[in-house]
Amino acid sequence: MQIEVLLNNTPVSVRIETEENIKPKTQVVISHSGSLELGTIKGKTKNLELDLASFVHVATKDDILKNCENCKYTRTLLPEIKKIASDNGLDMKIGFISTNLDRSKLIVNYTSETRVDFRELIKVLGAKYKTRIEMRQIGNRDESKMLGAIGMCGRVTCCKLYLSDFDKVSIKMAKNQNLTLNPTRINGMCGRLLCCLKYEDEYYSEMNKLMPRVGSIVKTPDGEGKVTSTDILREIIKVEFSNEDTTEIKTYPLSEITFKLNKK
Repeated sequence: MQIEVLLNNTPVSVRIETEENIKPKTQVVISHSGSLELGTIKGKTKNLELDLASFVHVATKDDILKNCENCKYTRTLLPEIKKIASDNGLDMKIGFISTNLDRSKLIVNYTSETRVDFRELIKVLGAKYKTRIEMRQIGNRDESKMLGAIGMCGRVTCCKLYLSDFDKVSIKMAKNQNLTLNPTRINGMCGRLLCCLKYEDEYYSEMNKLMPRVGSIVKTPDGEGKVTSTDILREIIKVEFSNEDTTEIKTYPLSEITFKLNKK
């Protein structure tokens, strides 16, 4: 049986021989890329595209304690390594440092808009910390996913809480939902478009085909009028009626108006 295990919120596939004590959220020790890692079981998987790892054993108290000590250790290294990178004039932002369970390597996670030659940095860090150094370039979303943050909704960001993959998010999704195209409103903590724009995009896309366009002429129980606004969630339309003397706006449910369906 293959199970999906999360390593720093990154999923890998692990083959196991028995299901005993293997339940979601159980912490386990696995062998991944030649080193021991502490991960958390997400559940069974059939995703053949995930990286493969080998199951070692269910994590013990000592394993969990050692992992906590490793986290404290890498936090102390962060300002040191940032300074070393800065002293070497490297155009990169070091997000965080991590290590595997047996501390056989240090992983330096960084973001950069340009190509970085970090060969000299690896030599300096390897000599200073007496271990193998792995430089890992990550995207802004990956950084937020690993570090975690509180979103504008007041909850822990979805990427930290449960997302294992990032779906493509486009500005068109924000337009479909009639959101103000203000970066402070539609961008997440990572500076990229909010992942949650994807959640309701299918609904909005389908409803936009069924709703009249603003400015179009529709037939209502009170005659023909011009659409001034639509509310997709409540499925209501505001229609303006004008004559020589007055202008009146009335609200109708979608079921009471007739119009030519949108093709797009």
